[in-house]
Amino acid sequence: MRIISINVNGIHAAANNGLFDWLANQNADVICLQDTRAANDEVEKLALQLDDFFCFSTSAEQPGQAGVAILTRTPPKAIITSLGLMSGDYQGRFIQADFDKISIASLLFPSGQPCTEALAEKARFLQELTPFLDKQRRKRRDYIYSSSTYIAHQKIDVKFWRDAQEKVGFLPEERAWMDEVICNMGYIDALREVNRESDQFSWWPTSDGAQALNLGWRFDYQLLTPGLKRTVRNARLFRNVRFSEHAPFQVDYEWTLSM
Repeated sequence: MRIISINVNGIHAAANNGLFDWLANQNADVICLQDTRAANDEVEKLALQLDDFFCFSTSAEQPGQAGVAILTRTPPKAIITSLGLMSGDYQGRFIQADFDKISIASLLFPSGQPCTEALAEKARFLQELTPFLDKQRRKRRDYIYSSSTYIAHQKIDVKFWRDAQEKVGFLPEERAWMDEVICNMGYIDALREVNRESDQFSWWPTSDGAQALNLGWRFDYQLLTPGLKRTVRNARLFRNVRFSEHAPFQVDYEWTLSM
């Protein structure tokens, strides 16, 4: 099973930049999109460019914000579009496809930018998401959360980490939240299961030269419940493929989807 996840920063712009032409040649089984910024019918119309995929999406109540989608070759048993969290549902930050013994979700965190109020919104989201993730890992099925978190977890996940410690995305409280999920709850960071190298980034500032010099941050993850730990085979960030500010993230699993 191959899952490709990407924060598109607006699906129309990403499509104009060649997103669907590229995806058509990647042999993905599931595609998780974050930050679509489009109504459901718009997303589903664009997804028609891909043959043999079922498309499901959810959008924010306010047009042009947030929104997530899942495209899958295998029809799911069910689709869930609610986290049950006030801080997430009205902005369309979550969608989950249920298959036999496994669920795959596309999840978009608030960025925490550009102001104090935005950072407070992100803090509320993290606080409310914690018990949800804790509850999910105790269920009799496995979960994959393809997530654009806007949090770099470890020092190797950001260039010049000393300078980044007072910046949103690498604040101590944000990293502590990642510690809680990965170290205490036991969720698996799919990339780090197979790749411990530094400079593995998925987002770069828009300043001149940041992407070319790889002065980035790793904001994008596939977080797995512990039962999937041994299924991760390969993980890859496509640094030189750009449809938005974020790199596509691909993970191959020893798993076959079924209804």
